Amino acid sequence: MPTMPARTATLAAALLAAACATPPAPTVSPDEVGEVRAGSGVLNGYLDRKVLPDSLALLPPPPADGSPRAAADLDVHRSTRALRDTPRWRLAAQDAELRFPAAAATFQCALGAPVTAERTPHLNMALRRTLADAGLATYRAKDHYNRTRPFVALKETSCSPAEEPRLVKDGSYPSGHAALGWAWGLVLASVAPERADALLQRAYSFGQSRVICGVHWQSDVDAGRVVGAAAFARLQSDPTFTAQLALARKEIAELRDQGARAPGDCAAEAAALRP
Repeated sequence: MPTMPARTATLAAALLAAACATPPAPTVSPDEVGEVRAGSGVLNGYLDRKVLPDSLALLPPPPADGSPRAAADLDVHRSTRALRDTPRWRLAAQDAELRFPAAAATFQCALGAPVTAERTPHLNMALRRTLADAGLATYRAKDHYNRTRPFVALKETSCSPAEEPRLVKDGSYPSGHAALGWAWGLVLASVAPERADALLQRAYSFGQSRVICGVHWQSDVDAGRVVGAAAFARLQSDPTFTAQLALARKEIAELRDQGARAPGDCAAEAAALRP
């Protein structure tokens, strides 16, 4: 039987070997990650649903009908109707698109670099998976309050007419798009801190696109950002997420060294977002 010193030495050696072992790289294969729902194209998040932020506990109730906050929501909505059929309206319609690869292009101008499965596979995967984490975290409050969306309450049309039959059945508070957009902004700002201001400005405008589109009230979007921040905070303790983010940082650093630039018409985007 090994003596106490021998057992201690064996344990120490095992711990040292475990510490030195390199964990496998996070996958960039959608097939390995799997989908939230078969055929949806939405990949599973990093977090088990049991540990997602509790939006019902985090958020106050939405503004009550007839309250000053509800009136403020209506005022903001009305002020954005002048943007219908403008470049900002069309950008809001583009921001509604959450399917990849199209959604990956949303932050390219703010990042100053391309985001694709081919050139930035780890960053692309981080965005795809955090979409589910932040978006699903809104549903305890969404399902509980089941708030009516502006275009439904006011009998208007939105910038996403094809999505309206689904949106009618989906609660407005908090905004899932705003939650995942803010989470994406935080992910990208941590990958490229030198572009943090531009990235978070774009994340903010991404949420505002939902108000402009007529599918969310301002308070829905404000609450969504809280949930997105909570999801990002929770992700910091997930080793797969943090490992994938570290690899994403290397991808962006390599693109910078190569002199890569964002594709697309960034001047037109900037003009559409100009106040």
